[in-house]
Amino acid sequence: MTDSLSRRRLLGAAAVAAASVGLGAPAAAAATTGTSTAYTSARPPLPSGLFTLGVASGDPLPTSTVLWTRLAPDPIAGGGMPERAVEVQWEVATDERFRRVVRRGSEYARPEFGHSVHVDPQGLRPDTEYFYRFRAAGTGGEISPVGRTRTAPAPGARAGSLRFAFASCQNFSAGYFHLYRDLVQQDVAFVAFLGDYIYESAPVATSLRVHEGTGEPYSLLNYRNRYAQYRTDPDLQAGHAAAPWIVTLDDHEIDNNWADDIPQDPGSQTPEAFRARRIAAFQAWYEHMPVRRSSRPNGPDMQIFRRFDFGDLARVHVLDTRQYRSDQVATIAEAEDPSRTMLGEQQEKWLDAGLLSGPQKWNLLANQTQVATNDRTAGEADSFDLDNWDGYRASRRKLMDTFASPRVANPVVLTGDRHSTFIMNLERNPEQQGTAVVGAELCGTSITSGGDIPPSSQQQFHTTYDPIAAESPHWRYWDNRRGYILCDVSRDRMESTLRSTEVVTKQEGPPVTPAARFVTESGRRGVTVA
Repeated sequence: MTDSLSRRRLLGAAAVAAASVGLGAPAAAAATTGTSTAYTSARPPLPSGLFTLGVASGDPLPTSTVLWTRLAPDPIAGGGMPERAVEVQWEVATDERFRRVVRRGSEYARPEFGHSVHVDPQGLRPDTEYFYRFRAAGTGGEISPVGRTRTAPAPGARAGSLRFAFASCQNFSAGYFHLYRDLVQQDVAFVAFLGDYIYESAPVATSLRVHEGTGEPYSLLNYRNRYAQYRTDPDLQAGHAAAPWIVTLDDHEIDNNWADDIPQDPGSQTPEAFRARRIAAFQAWYEHMPVRRSSRPNGPDMQIFRRFDFGDLARVHVLDTRQYRSDQVATIAEAEDPSRTMLGEQQEKWLDAGLLSGPQKWNLLANQTQVATNDRTAGEADSFDLDNWDGYRASRRKLMDTFASPRVANPVVLTGDRHSTFIMNLERNPEQQGTAVVGAELCGTSITSGGDIPPSSQQQFHTTYDPIAAESPHWRYWDNRRGYILCDVSRDRMESTLRSTEVVTKQEGPPVTPAARFVTESGRRGVTVA
């Protein structure tokens, strides 16, 4: 993929925005326009400081990518907007000064969606860098920061390379998000975020950064405020503004270890109460994520699993391992129950169809919890986290059977959740060591969750896990520092670099450095440490 502008230049784009030519002037380029006839602009002036949550883009397709913002002058107090729809104009250009505008139009930021805006401009050129911005129509015409996005290559186009990053687990109360400053410099085509975008935990006064509110979020207002608090972080905003994101969710966006319609603590949350909580959480997630309207919630249901192609080089399968899963069990014997499911029947069929068809040389699964088996105890005793795929063994064997097919090219699972890095081979029968390797799993660490990792914590981690690794030949690498994984995919190989740091409790923090590199060769299942 070609790229004409450094991401470093993007940092100056936001400063240019306010001085740039105003939005809303007639455009010579083609435009798409929202349904602006339903409301009148003859209203009182809006508050100032509307774009406190920044801008974002996501779900890149060859001719479109979603553009997002939310008007929130008082972000952690419900948003601070009047209870009316507000026209928001938008522009897409091929240059950061907006001298070459190619699309413009308007949408309405509506109170029923938290005054968020999801624009899906059509007719963009494949594999092309674009810049975008918003302006709230009316007195003042406040202009948003500038974002940079990129479309995917044309369907079936021969693509030579793809660079992306994946991350997960960003607990606001555990540290600062300065890892995104490093990610912005990496010139990625997209960022895959694999879950735990927010944490639903109650505020703790001794935390580094105290969560807003007085308890866990349950209502739509609660969840809106929690998302808004996270989105006010300048480094997270910069990460979103630098590249399109492909997002999925895990448990903490709603309730720890939830499964379908069952909360973590069913003795404390009635089915009716958890249903209302899930509806509120899904709504707030949609309001704050750069996803298409096809992912707009319908009550307690939301379309999360979806896929994205990058020419003939890579297909990204975005999984939803929460909404359809069976409840967690307590024993290995129960985990073997063939009726238990992680993905649900419909999603399993969808995933198999996408893996077994298409021209892609690489199949990348954006997944939430660890697929590879992971005994947590050295020696004779076995212990497993049954919230992971270890608790859904029949589902895992089905997936490994599909991976084993010669029709499935180079399957690599990208995983979050663990707050540590685990690089592992995936075996045909994970419960039996030494069976054929059918794929690779890159389980990435957290952005902040778990906090700092001083040398004493690293030593304790290795004291615990080194003996387990000695009994687990499918393990290739393990580390507990904070970070993200940067991936470079070519037609012949996929090189993935762990970029990490030990300190997240300081706003600046030490430099982010490459800690290890992992290689998967095309046509050769598994992963090695370079």
